Amino acid sequence: MFRLIKIIFNAAILVLAIIGFNTIGGQKYVDALVKNVYSFIQDNVQESAKEIGDFSNIDKEFEINNTFKLLGYKGVLSTHKASGQRLLVLNTGKKQLLSQTDVQSKDIADKLKNMFAKTKYQAITIEELKVTERGMINTKGKSVPYAKFDAKISKLPIKDYTGMIAVITTKNGCNEILAAVNEKKKYSQLLTREYFSKIKDNG
Repeated sequence: MFRLIKIIFNAAILVLAIIGFNTIGGQKYVDALVKNVYSFIQDNVQESAKEIGDFSNIDKEFEINNTFKLLGYKGVLSTHKASGQRLLVLNTGKKQLLSQTDVQSKDIADKLKNMFAKTKYQAITIEELKVTERGMINTKGKSVPYAKFDAKISKLPIKDYTGMIAVITTKNGCNEILAAVNEKKKYSQLLTREYFSKIKDNG
């Protein structure tokens, strides 16, 4: 009983403290703190992205959300703010998960499904994948082949997606997979081209 009274008392003190803090303009300090923390995170993300390439020229309509290092892989994940289109640069070092020959091959759809199926902890399952277009895309001063695809993905709120995948070998000999994906009705190859064309090689 005493413990319950203590919890209620502490909660009441906390509520009163928050009310008092807001009364003297504390919300402004909270907003400023959030803004500064967000700015700090973005600065660190930009700095980490430099390990993969120069992203300083990408348009402000794109935002770098995250960078990561895992099991020898490095990645930069970005989003087009207005459409929600996701774009990924995945540096696999000297390991070759996918090659330019794979991208140009007739069985690229099977290769992609197999690559996802080998993932140990699958968050999604690709039920169907169909290549709809092939071409060349510019990035890091090179023109590389890409394959555009439609996919049906389970375990997600929306099932139908469109995307693109390409592979590049950087100046320092690393392999990188370029990918973009969005809901089928929202995907834009124009945005994909715009984003990747602005990335430069640091190597």
